[in-house]
Amino acid sequence: MTLTQHTDNQAALAILNATGIPVLEAAILAKEALAANRGSIKRARRCLAAGAEALRQQERTVSFEKAVEAALEARKDRRIRTVYDFRYFTRRFMLRCKGLAKRRVRSITPRECAEYIEKAFDTPRQRQKARLILSGVFGTAVKRGWCDANPVARVEAPRVVEKPVPILTPREIEQLTTTAEAYQGGSCAAAVGMMLYAGIRPHEVARLTWAQVDLRERAIYILPRHSKTGGARRVTIHRPLMRILSRHQQPDTETICPRNWLHHWRELRRAAGWDSPAHRWPQDALRHTFASYHLSHFRSYAELQLEIGHRDAALLRTRYVDQRGVTAPARFWAA
Repeated sequence: MTLTQHTDNQAALAILNATGIPVLEAAILAKEALAANRGSIKRARRCLAAGAEALRQQERTVSFEKAVEAALEARKDRRIRTVYDFRYFTRRFMLRCKGLAKRRVRSITPRECAEYIEKAFDTPRQRQKARLILSGVFGTAVKRGWCDANPVARVEAPRVVEKPVPILTPREIEQLTTTAEAYQGGSCAAAVGMMLYAGIRPHEVARLTWAQVDLRERAIYILPRHSKTGGARRVTIHRPLMRILSRHQQPDTETICPRNWLHHWRELRRAAGWDSPAHRWPQDALRHTFASYHLSHFRSYAELQLEIGHRDAALLRTRYVDQRGVTAPARFWAA
């Protein structure tokens, strides 16, 4: 060994001792790095630098639970229904997918996202919405630098086949409206009337006050922050609804629905004979009944589209309108 080699060896040992890394382990690491890079020191250095950067990126992330909190905070000014849905779907993800809450978002793969969606939700429509909300969580994570890309973008959207929703028969309509008048002194009658004779959604009705009801103009005004789609609309008060609202009108400051509205709405349906194992309530049945009877009587997709608050008539034609179940539409609007 020459003097120069001896000096270099001593300098190398001094450098390694200062790091606290055992000399043998350091030698093995150097050999592995050189072997992986075909003996090129320059290439080995680049490899180490790239690996160090990748490691820093992996460490700069948060748990899925923290990403959800950030995504909710970013959406705090959205409509009440939007925030509610976002919170409900993300909670269900974490409840049904064991360990997801603590997973680091940077490490979650597209394949795992697809598995989470399938495991947490049962129907194609639920999975379609779950995919959108999960994408929103990762979208916020990308903006915060917690992951480089949104893995949900590589998850195929579930295919939803639209099926006509059954509408209520005249006997079922009579049973429901009669029960609504009797249930707790008619406290839910106005809300039921608005859903049946104006096509207003249950969650939209829950946000209405009597100040938004103008009996003189025969109109109900749905505000943008109250509607499902975020658009305002003016809904016509037809004769049967006018009778109901006139009987149950309250001061402008009062809400249309009683407290715990969704609970009362379920109990009212049950009292009317629905929601038993043999007689399930069809989701959105009143809105679909309204649409079918409206088109049968007034014969106008354009007018119905405005009343129901759709951007176009496509969904009305494929899912909302079931003319086969309509019986005596003129009697429905004269009730």
